[in-house]
Amino acid sequence: MSTTQPIRNNNQVRDLAEYYLNLGELRNYLLITVAVNTALRISDQLLINWDDVYDFTRRRMRERIHIIEQKTLKAKSIKLNKKIIFALQTCLHLAEPGEYLFKSRKGGAISRVQAYRIIRTAAEALGFHNNVSCHSLRKTFGYHAWKNGVSPSILMEIFNHSNYAVTRRYLGVSQDDKDDVYCMLGEVF
Repeated sequence: MSTTQPIRNNNQVRDLAEYYLNLGELRNYLLITVAVNTALRISDQLLINWDDVYDFTRRRMRERIHIIEQKTLKAKSIKLNKKIIFALQTCLHLAEPGEYLFKSRKGGAISRVQAYRIIRTAAEALGFHNNVSCHSLRKTFGYHAWKNGVSPSILMEIFNHSNYAVTRRYLGVSQDDKDDVYCMLGEVF
């Protein structure tokens, strides 16, 4: 079994979400956008319903998602960024009070297997040659946050990891990343 990797290329991350946007498959576009921008495990992401992200009484997006993680049983509050809000607004015509964000055609939420298929289908159609899965999108969040200067200790908190070694593996640091540090320091001194 191969280990999933983060998607390291910014354009590929964008292309993955936009694949479904361009096809008009808005639920799938939303699935990938939320995954990449929240770092939630897929099991937690699939439990989000429209009431969690949209205030039907005031007719506006909420600022945060509040969940209890299934794996850790810890409370988590996630600020909705502008990518998520745009994706939610794009899908707002699908919104129904009490319904899952990622509603199955049969009712209820889509399964983890279906979420995996959605992500794999887009990755294969785009010609990605690395092992992309639901968990890859969680790792992609961490990798790009780290590359943009977010401290690994903050990422450890976001991921609710029990130790730094797990977070370090998540970041998927490659030789190219190490080479970038050497080159960068060559410009400093």
